[in-house]
Amino acid sequence: MEIRHAVHPEHGAAMGSDELREHFLMEGLFLPDQTRMIYSYYDRLIIAGLVPLDSLTLNVDEKIIGASHLLERREMGVINIGAEGMITVDGTVFKMAPRDGLYIGMGAREITFQSANAAAQPAKFYVNCAPAHATYPTTQVSFAEAEPIHLGEMENSNKRTIRKYFHPDGVRSCQLVMGMTTLETGCVWNTMPVHTHPRRMEAYLYFDMSDENVVFHFMGEPTETRHIIVRNEEAVLSPSWSIHSGSGTGSYTFIWGMVGENQTFTDMDGVAMADLR
Repeated sequence: MEIRHAVHPEHGAAMGSDELREHFLMEGLFLPDQTRMIYSYYDRLIIAGLVPLDSLTLNVDEKIIGASHLLERREMGVINIGAEGMITVDGTVFKMAPRDGLYIGMGAREITFQSANAAAQPAKFYVNCAPAHATYPTTQVSFAEAEPIHLGEMENSNKRTIRKYFHPDGVRSCQLVMGMTTLETGCVWNTMPVHTHPRRMEAYLYFDMSDENVVFHFMGEPTETRHIIVRNEEAVLSPSWSIHSGSGTGSYTFIWGMVGENQTFTDMDGVAMADLR
């Protein structure tokens, strides 16, 4: 497991491209038959990617989380960005179609990930795992069941649909909130106008991109913005003090996950376009 320490905004403002990527970009999340895990000191969020060719589990160093097993005091959200697969939680099998999500409550012990047809098209499981103090039922949500919110306009190149998977009015969790944003054809901007939410951190996973395209992910304090070039199936950590917005050279989708003081979707501080620097 790789550890990412928190960064002060004044330090972030002084970073060059290589240092920004080292601290905030998460590459190589989806490698065949491997598990990649990053432990962030931003609200103790764990980000992981699994591509099972046989059967994979998430093994974590007990010294890092101070627990006998991963979900002893944690909860987990999983979204499948690959082909059909299965997740087995303490003996119960959940068939995961593309873009299906699964919330796994605190206390679950044995969790395995498999692909339905690993040789031809493996599943790709994206995981967010957060500390928890209460247990909620392990619950599956399909892409069609995820609550949609329509935002933006075609004339501003930011018309998009936000689908909420795990949230207070849907599949309940202790503090983890996750969802997916899909841009309309011809739209490239996400989360513009920008905002911050000082009470929550966030992680973005960009996917559904061709190898030729990239996303310019914008971050930093509103008056000290920076950018990171992000490619297909790479993720970015977003501190609570940072904006988080992107513009792509082609179509893309992204998964967002939030952890922090509350689960209120609208708890954000908007930034006027005139105030961006």
